Amino acid sequence: MKQILQSFKTGITELAELPAPKVKSGQVLIKTTRSLVSLGTERMLVEFGKASLIQKARQQPDKVKMVLDKIKAEGLMPTLEAVFNKLEQPLPLGYCNVGKVIAVGKGVTDFKVGDRVASNGQHAEFVSVPQNLVAHIPDNVSDEAAAFTVIGSIGLQGIRLVQPTMGETIVVVGLGLIGLLTAEMLVANGCKVIGYDLDDKKVAIAKEKGIIAFNPLKGNDPVKFVLENTNNIGADGVIISASAKTNEIIAQTAQMSRKRGRIVLVGVIGLNISRADFYEKELSFQVSCSYGPGRYDDDYEFKGIDYPLPFVRWTEKRNFETVLQLISSDKLGVEELISEVVSLDDFEKIYGDIGNSKSIASIIKYDENSIPESTVKVTDKVIVNKSGSIGLIGAGNFTKMTLLPALKGSNAPIKHIVSSGGVNGTALAKKHGIAQSTTDYDVVLDDDDVS
Repeated sequence: MKQILQSFKTGITELAELPAPKVKSGQVLIKTTRSLVSLGTERMLVEFGKASLIQKARQQPDKVKMVLDKIKAEGLMPTLEAVFNKLEQPLPLGYCNVGKVIAVGKGVTDFKVGDRVASNGQHAEFVSVPQNLVAHIPDNVSDEAAAFTVIGSIGLQGIRLVQPTMGETIVVVGLGLIGLLTAEMLVANGCKVIGYDLDDKKVAIAKEKGIIAFNPLKGNDPVKFVLENTNNIGADGVIISASAKTNEIIAQTAQMSRKRGRIVLVGVIGLNISRADFYEKELSFQVSCSYGPGRYDDDYEFKGIDYPLPFVRWTEKRNFETVLQLISSDKLGVEELISEVVSLDDFEKIYGDIGNSKSIASIIKYDENSIPESTVKVTDKVIVNKSGSIGLIGAGNFTKMTLLPALKGSNAPIKHIVSSGGVNGTALAKKHGIAQSTTDYDVVLDDDDVS
């Protein structure tokens, strides 16, 4: 299958040929029809990948400290080896996937083969996704519209945290894709919504959706504008969906808020907070975590253990379902936000100059005739050895750091490497000249050449 990967070592964004994943227990295997490119997040990853080592270090000072601590504990060469091995590991891009279920794992009861679903799967022809990160798509919602499910849930979780009530004034800072979706959902919630962005195109779209929108570069001071539009009361809540290094945004949101107002951060900004601004107004500030409760909890995401609804009303999956419901009922218009639809093979039209892209939302379209192959040939190397060849099951750190270097020194012929997702196994196969990468360990067990 084909999948979009980002290299942090070379900076190259590539369409790689990988073995399709096998469906695991508690997961569903999905044949992708559409996926949405999160231009903000993916632009950041692509630009980070293209940065020099020094630039990477400057962007992640916390990681630099970890490296320095590791050098003190383990020495320079082992640390450098670990760092470069980490950089060599390609990163799959994408988290807004739509497709049809083609297989279900053990224990999955909510989905069946043929279901149309939205998930946080990657930009790949086939993805295996835990059931708590998958949601059914209503019949009247197109694949293109459903591709907005996951990114819409990021904005929705910010709304959940700000707890808006009907008639309140909520400011949305940054009218990128997440900001526009957030603002429109707030309108559907009965709020008066003020939004601003530095892009006139995004401001115009927001105005069409009933949002009081403006561009600060056109002479409107954000704090003054909000106060003028709230009878000098200030905003009841602010949701920050912007991405910027400046501390000015957090200062302005505090100044435009009413006393005891709520500020929620969905984006990424500088957080050098003035205590006086927050203290005098008793402002609350909270950082929103991705799609909602359950995120980064292995018990919820990978073991399928749901949170009881009476105690956790809105999990990430239930947020997915809410966004789909809003799209289905025409409360959330998304298709007009689509700037382009390109085929997977033409992915460079999106990623080639993603740093300068002015698109709102880019959709990738997939080949309907693709077939899931669990094994791919990585090299044309012919292995001839009277004693047989080796098959490796597992492509984790032990295989990468210990086993493969040891086998390389022995000149042992390696024919297969097995990994669960195919990404790590294929990367190691390319590096070490292994003939085949597979996600099916039976390929190794059934091969008479492997001994």
